[in-house]
Amino acid sequence: MANHKSAVKRARQALRRRARNRNLRSRMRTAVKQARATLATGGEAAGTALKEAESELRRAASKGLIPKQRASRHVSRLAKAANRA
Repeated sequence: MANHKSAVKRARQALRRRARNRNLRSRMRTAVKQARATLATGGEAAGTALKEAESELRRAASKGLIPKQRASRHVSRLAKAANRA
């Protein structure tokens, strides 16, 4: 447990940051999973799911949750899969 006033504050900040990051990461992963599932089955919803997944990936990258290049790589691979389908 933190003993100094500044360390206590840092612990509080870390808890808030962790909760925010968990929420963002969960939303991102769910969007990517849904996009992959709709691409596998095909249909009209694939474009919408792809757009949503790209949005979540870019948002996570802008917040520093994942590196920007990783987000670009995931978006690129999803788009390539969409074009194949």
